[in-house]
Amino acid sequence: MKNPQAFPTHPDAPLSCDGMTLRDYFAAKAMQATVTAWIQQSIYPSTDFEVAQNAYAVADAMLKEREA
Repeated sequence: MKNPQAFPTHPDAPLSCDGMTLRDYFAAKAMQATVTAWIQQSIYPSTDFEVAQNAYAVADAMLKEREA
């Protein structure tokens, strides 16, 4: 599965930084949407790990779909 940088910079940029990957970016967006939906429905996960696990599962699915 390809996991490029979320915000690539030009190779000649003076202050180049790798930053977050696309997987991390997708997971952050998925977590934001999922937690918002859970709060609206009064559903609360039992652990922070459950939140992260869900977010990265969505991110992995999004990356897989990009390759299709």
